[in-house]
Amino acid sequence: MKIAVDAMGGDYAPEEIVAGALAAKRDFGYQVVLVGDEARLAKLVGSANIEIVHASQVIHMDESPAVAVRQKKDASIVVATRLVKEGEAQAVVSAGSTGAQMTAALFGLGRIRGIKRPAISTILPTENGGKVLLDSGANTDCKPEHLVQFAYMGSIYAEKVLGIENPSVGLLNIGAEETKGNELTVATYQLLKEANLNFVGNIEPRDIPKGRVDVIVCDGFVGNTVLKLAEGLGMFLIGKIKEQLTGSFRSKIGAALVAPSLKEIKKMMDYSEYGGAPLLGINGVSIICHGSSRAKAIRNAVKAAATCVENGFVDVIKNVVQGEDA
Repeated sequence: MKIAVDAMGGDYAPEEIVAGALAAKRDFGYQVVLVGDEARLAKLVGSANIEIVHASQVIHMDESPAVAVRQKKDASIVVATRLVKEGEAQAVVSAGSTGAQMTAALFGLGRIRGIKRPAISTILPTENGGKVLLDSGANTDCKPEHLVQFAYMGSIYAEKVLGIENPSVGLLNIGAEETKGNELTVATYQLLKEANLNFVGNIEPRDIPKGRVDVIVCDGFVGNTVLKLAEGLGMFLIGKIKEQLTGSFRSKIGAALVAPSLKEIKKMMDYSEYGGAPLLGINGVSIICHGSSRAKAIRNAVKAAATCVENGFVDVIKNVVQGEDA
């Protein structure tokens, strides 16, 4: 198995990306191909036996994804995705522009037949482990049938990749009652009740940190808002805790006493433990990583990509969509 890694995508590319890819090769034994500026990458790789595929261009965060993917045929994410399309690699991993990665996947790999809208899945850390949120930004305007397909795809990912048996599905809403919400959520609720899923009903945003359900379904506008609020709130709380624990000599003594517990909490909430999550509904494995991913996250993203391939979750989605007519 070979995993193509976009070495030029991300805030800390290419140094941290290369370090993560090397760690994945060392720790898991996966074949990894680095895609990007060959001269730069060769210096970082050194004597390590790892393949490099040259790509002369990079798509930046401020570029229009559709325009950039069309015009920059030799961009690292485009070349890495092309390797998957041509069978030279079995999956692609990137911490670069999410829009560019999604566009490259749509143009290069195409949608699974029957999937109306691909969705971006994100693993949310909770007190009960990682849970799947989708869509987290690909589709801001959705129909009920789109959300039902998200639920099917999220359930398959939770079961096949995260190892959650019979994953529970919740519809993100402003209340638990069946009649709560807007037209989209009310109509989606009725469809999910009839679907062949472990649907437990509506959940409220405050239920997410508790890990009440394994798969959280919503449209991309809501999902992306949830993610950004969670990220901002997390940074705010961590900053305040550090401020309070280092404000005086007495508080520093207290900080030393609670340090082990704080490390456990930090690990629980660390997105890098999961590395990344796949773009669901694409006819191939394309793992999306956080833009600020460092080596640990990339290492784990490569592992997630390999797990997706090994468990054939793309084929399972195909069978469910065609068999269940989701």
